[in-house]
Amino acid sequence: MAKIPPGVGPRFPQVVMLVGATGDLARRKLLPGLFHLCSSGFIPGCRIIGVSLDELDTEGFRAAARSALDEFGSRKVLPAAWDAFAGILDYVPLSGGAQALRRAVERAESSLGAPECRRLHYLSVPPSAALSVVRMLGAAELVERSHIVMEKPFGTDLASAVILNRQLHEVFDEEQIFRIDHFLGKEPAQNILAFRFANGLFEPIWNRNFIDHVQIDVPETLGLGKRAGFYEQTGAYRDMVVTHLFQILGFMAMEPPTALEPAPISEEKNKVFRSMLPIVPADVVRGQYSGYRQEEGVDPDSDTETFVALKCHIDNWRWAGVPFFLRTGKRLAEGQRIISIAFREPPKSMFPPGSGVGAQGPDHLTFDLADASKMSLSFYGKRPGPGMRLDKLSLQFAMRDTGLVGEVLEAYERLILDAMRGDRTLFTTAEGIERLWQVSTSLLETPPPVRLYEPGSWGPKAIHQLIAPHAWRLPFERVWRDPNKAGS
Repeated sequence: MAKIPPGVGPRFPQVVMLVGATGDLARRKLLPGLFHLCSSGFIPGCRIIGVSLDELDTEGFRAAARSALDEFGSRKVLPAAWDAFAGILDYVPLSGGAQALRRAVERAESSLGAPECRRLHYLSVPPSAALSVVRMLGAAELVERSHIVMEKPFGTDLASAVILNRQLHEVFDEEQIFRIDHFLGKEPAQNILAFRFANGLFEPIWNRNFIDHVQIDVPETLGLGKRAGFYEQTGAYRDMVVTHLFQILGFMAMEPPTALEPAPISEEKNKVFRSMLPIVPADVVRGQYSGYRQEEGVDPDSDTETFVALKCHIDNWRWAGVPFFLRTGKRLAEGQRIISIAFREPPKSMFPPGSGVGAQGPDHLTFDLADASKMSLSFYGKRPGPGMRLDKLSLQFAMRDTGLVGEVLEAYERLILDAMRGDRTLFTTAEGIERLWQVSTSLLETPPPVRLYEPGSWGPKAIHQLIAPHAWRLPFERVWRDPNKAGS
């Protein structure tokens, strides 16, 4: 087993209460992630208590956990590692109530035999159930020495977010609450901080004088699956923009923090949100893919958007006048997660007509936020041969080039570790989420009409007027190079 660097894992043994332990997220991400963290030695000692509506016993939960690892785990499950993991699993049905939860935690802490333990309550439950679970944890007296992880959405507008936060604070302090955004747990998202603040080449040009516009583009090929009921109450803007894309924007646009620590980083992100101008409905395109209204659980007259593209502005010294274009949606042509930064073009061109300069848009710096971290810097260069003909070229980097790709933690694994350690760098604060709902108020109260788009397209045609005179970066003018192919 590789040696775990100091400071990566928590200092104290952990009792994890996984509420919603038989649900889809737990099966796909949380149980495989916890297995990897425990079997790799990231956690000094751990007990996991599954909690859900299902009337299982501990052996039934162990069987469900093993099934989840076999179906969704990305790493081989060795017999010895499984036996050790199965031995730390326990289960309590929600019908047992607060006292059953309390007894299970006391058993777990006693079995760890440590002078001091910490508790992590992970609420993998629908928003409608979250507050009742929080109150049950309070009744069970499981708040002390605890951190609680909350899944999105964090309200559906400003009023509901304020009420939710107030009710949460009746049981847990803000410092104990970790509102999770798995986008920020991805290695490429964190690499934005390193790229911005560690490199003298790019830090001086990260402002309105050199950057023309920014795109944050997260199209998805997937439909709704069994989430139609949930999606009808939220839509693409509430589901993706407030909780994911705006958080990425905060990382990309924030000022240098006074230290690379949770509180200064959160403060700089919140400054970005405070500087955002209210979203103007005229700067938003809402779409709905053809056939959405015929899906099970969807209102035949539904006005819910499955696609949204918008333009927003950050009204501060660094970004005044720079538009940020955001796009996301279901059933689109490709599944991608990119930040694309377009640099200003030279003030005057000395190249003759027909040389090709400017024909393929401005220079771009692109971050691929998929799990396989990639970056690309595009620029114009001379085509070999006589005359002055220019082509668009690119410098590309991928994490796989370093040989360290095997050390990358999956997003949920990283965020679970951070929550255990009390590191709130990659989590959303109450102030931040309430401000984002505040700037969204006008859009939510007077949304533009939805426009139909065909599945497999890039959304409604109105997106091109939204971004004009610029153009969307997706689809790319050239694909990422594959190092395994000759000549690439």
